[in-house]
Amino acid sequence: MDYPGNLFVVAAPSGAGKSSLVKALMELDSAIQPAVSHTTRPPRGQEKHGREYFFLSPEEFDGMVKRDAFLEWAYVHGHRYGTSRHTIEERVAHGADVILEIDFQGAINIKQIFSNAVLIFILPPSWEELRSRLQRRGEDSAEVIELRLQNAAIEMAQAQKFDFVIINELFERAVFDLKT
Repeated sequence: MDYPGNLFVVAAPSGAGKSSLVKALMELDSAIQPAVSHTTRPPRGQEKHGREYFFLSPEEFDGMVKRDAFLEWAYVHGHRYGTSRHTIEERVAHGADVILEIDFQGAINIKQIFSNAVLIFILPPSWEELRSRLQRRGEDSAEVIELRLQNAAIEMAQAQKFDFVIINELFERAVFDLKT
């Protein structure tokens, strides 16, 4: 589909800094609109319904799947995440630039629907730094961190399928790279 607006799709392994980079970008460029995904996972920390995610029950999520309300959806780390078809199509059809944070599988699926979507993959500077970031977050058990690292290896192997790859070593530089 070809639209006057742009769809920027950002994916990264857990702990690479995707959400922090996107938040910093939107603070610099108010013209970019966030696309808020839906999820069945519970909120973390200060997350608010409708800001970081739309937090849904499994039954609500199932209903949206049955109504074909998602452009894409996937299981990630034991929870489901989905991107609203209507929201994305309406915004880019009206000329808005939209940024979407999703997993690598969702990004590849989005590219099949929106061929002009720009796929951006965020990498950590090293495997050791990724592990350290996940541990410093203090949100996950050692077992969950290991699962996230196993998934990260799979995700990072897909980086070549993206239009751009940014290494998030120096945060300000990575924000600049994302903006350009």
